[in-house]
Amino acid sequence: MKELPSPRKKGKSDVVRAARLSVAPMMDWTDRHCRYLHRQMSAHTLLYTEMVTAPALVRGAALHLLDHDVSEHPVALQLGGADPAELAEAARLGAAAGYDEINLNVGCPSDRVQSGAFGAVLMKDPALVARCVRAMMRAVDVEVTVKCRIGVDDQDPETVLPEFLSHVVGAGIERVAIHARKAWLDGLSPKENRDIPPLDYDLVHRMKGLFPNLHISINGGISTLAAAEAFLEGGLDGVMIGRAAYHQPSEILCEADRRIYGGGADTSPEGIVHAMLPYIDAHLEAGGKLGQVSRHMLGLFSGRPGARIWRRVLSEGAHRDGAGTTLVLDALEQTQAALAQQARAV
Repeated sequence: MKELPSPRKKGKSDVVRAARLSVAPMMDWTDRHCRYLHRQMSAHTLLYTEMVTAPALVRGAALHLLDHDVSEHPVALQLGGADPAELAEAARLGAAAGYDEINLNVGCPSDRVQSGAFGAVLMKDPALVARCVRAMMRAVDVEVTVKCRIGVDDQDPETVLPEFLSHVVGAGIERVAIHARKAWLDGLSPKENRDIPPLDYDLVHRMKGLFPNLHISINGGISTLAAAEAFLEGGLDGVMIGRAAYHQPSEILCEADRRIYGGGADTSPEGIVHAMLPYIDAHLEAGGKLGQVSRHMLGLFSGRPGARIWRRVLSEGAHRDGAGTTLVLDALEQTQAALAQQARAV
């Protein structure tokens, strides 16, 4: 699709600063349309792709998976894989496509990932992870990072996590994101693995004490900007937010530039809707469907009067023939009417 005027790729120092707050890579959610939406809310937050497997890029030549709009910067590509040479080639492709960071997934617990012996399975083989990231770093100039769990299955995180971090730091990694839960590879679904294993934020804080020069972002169960601020004030370098940033994006991202980065004006859901209209028109003109973009916008008014109307109008109408920006504006008008009615009632 047509690229819109936007900032250029960021340098390493820009990406490290951006990593104070990031939106987690989430399968089926953080696609290029979602990332474009999130970028309209915050100019600085670090965005991540969905996990892209190295075999898909290298053996499957699925280079369309690297498509992104240049306005998404700073944006990171997350790779899945376990073969050092293949990951190195995939990283090279990602860097050539313009990504600001290449991240290795060492945390996904899905059956598909397990069958490929990568993702969270790699927590069992930190030496292999070290070989993978060394190969990736030799292949690219952009920073290579790791996203991991605190352990898997019956592993003792107090022992496993510092050993794991020692290996990746020894390989040259300077920045990690730690999902503060174990992953249970046998017995829990990926969805259950996001909720059932208990969070251990204190362990992540202790890792910062053990590895003071390692940039550590904490991930898992963080649902407010205030919580993110507390983690930063508590000594961690970054906070990665997943589901809350997707389902309540305005609550997380519209004030992020001012509160997390100390600069920039707050954005509003209404303003974001209008900012998305040229992008939607360009997507439709290129043959896309409204629902491919609008599905990521359903949570824009979460927690506000009219949120249900907004979701209903978009959900019911987006997949109809000819649906476009007129529907989006109609949904916004009905939402604003509900908000005005609520204000009059008060």
